[in-house]
Amino acid sequence: MKTPKRILPLVEDGLVDEVVRRLMSGKEADVFLVRCGNDIRCAKVYKEASKRSFKKAVEYQEGRKVRNSRRARAMQKGSKFGRKEQETIWQSAEVDALYKLANAGVRVPEPYGCFDGVLLMELITDEEGHVAPRLNDISMTAEQAREDHEIMMHYIMRMLCVGLIHGDLSEFNVLVDDYGPVIIDLPQAVDAAANNSAKRMLTRDVDNITKYYAQYAPELLKTQYAKELWTLFEAGDLHLDLELTGRYDVKEKAANVDSVLEEIKAVLAEEEMRQERLRMAEDVH
Repeated sequence: MKTPKRILPLVEDGLVDEVVRRLMSGKEADVFLVRCGNDIRCAKVYKEASKRSFKKAVEYQEGRKVRNSRRARAMQKGSKFGRKEQETIWQSAEVDALYKLANAGVRVPEPYGCFDGVLLMELITDEEGHVAPRLNDISMTAEQAREDHEIMMHYIMRMLCVGLIHGDLSEFNVLVDDYGPVIIDLPQAVDAAANNSAKRMLTRDVDNITKYYAQYAPELLKTQYAKELWTLFEAGDLHLDLELTGRYDVKEKAANVDSVLEEIKAVLAEEEMRQERLRMAEDVH
């Protein structure tokens, strides 16, 4: 097929030998199958902001750190340079997330680099070398659903361990090969500690995945992984090898009424002293 304009520089630089075909067109990117030597890989071509239909992009970018103060100011002003930098950050976020998650033991496509808005990465295939199907395109037994759901909850936990939340996780961005689920599409990955919507997005990710697998194993709807995960995250008790239970036991801690009253009294006493000092100062004048 004709080489897309955005991939042409990679061909000229010898990073890509041939564009085989378009694999898919998504809300934030088009994905092509490309040949790199003897390997078939994916080339994800990010769409420009004006053509991207991903909703509430700003909400996902909240909390992403920009080390260069000049870039940060330009992005705040919305200048041409600032918009370009914003796009660079949006695109590099996926590469950064892929490396970080792979190191944390989460199955994601292996990245080979991002070049001017084109991400080269591993093509996930089945045993016969065909492109692996998305989760929503396969059916399974109840036993398989329970097993894969547990794996996905473990992956979500490991993502949270390294401070990330997918933010748009569903059966449409999980591939399934012969070894199980593989998480894809991460340009909107959320900073769990710095984004005010992090808890809501984590809950949505967990709920989306759970509801899908519950079609085959309805008992999964009773699990409460999102609450368990967020509670552990807030307490600083998450670690990569943690065994999740899927339960959330609300521990009713009786309020220490005496302690609360003492704090109130202390505040009132301090305010009375402040008012008294003000009156004394007025008397002096």
